[in-house]
Amino acid sequence: MLKRFVQLRNMASSVIGQVKDVDIDPNGVFKYILIKITSPNAEGKLEDKLIVRGYAECPYHADINDKVTSELQALKASKVIRDWRSKVLGGGRISHDPESKQIKVYGYSQGYGKADHQVSVDILKKTYPDYEINFSDEGY
Repeated sequence: MLKRFVQLRNMASSVIGQVKDVDIDPNGVFKYILIKITSPNAEGKLEDKLIVRGYAECPYHADINDKVTSELQALKASKVIRDWRSKVLGGGRISHDPESKQIKVYGYSQGYGKADHQVSVDILKKTYPDYEINFSDEGY
């Protein structure tokens, strides 16, 4: 019982947990970035979270980062998170085929370098557990 109380308390104090792990377009081929965000929890202790973002509307990896920055600023303004820092860990491309339930992660970002695609795949698998998700270090 005490263990469950501690888990619930930790969930309530984790404001960074309210940021989605993954936000990518529902289909197509597009650029993506892997981002580490850091924010203090309710007790003021810093927490880190890795997130994946990818949108076809963004022609450059930096455009994705700008969009994420705006969203995090809005969360701060609405008091969902108190403060935050972010760091782009790299990028690449995603091919998302919802009909065949497949996602392929590959390539790199000229501006941010290559993301650790295995980490990105692991994060994507949490959101798409019934998909076949893999990566390749080939291609741009």
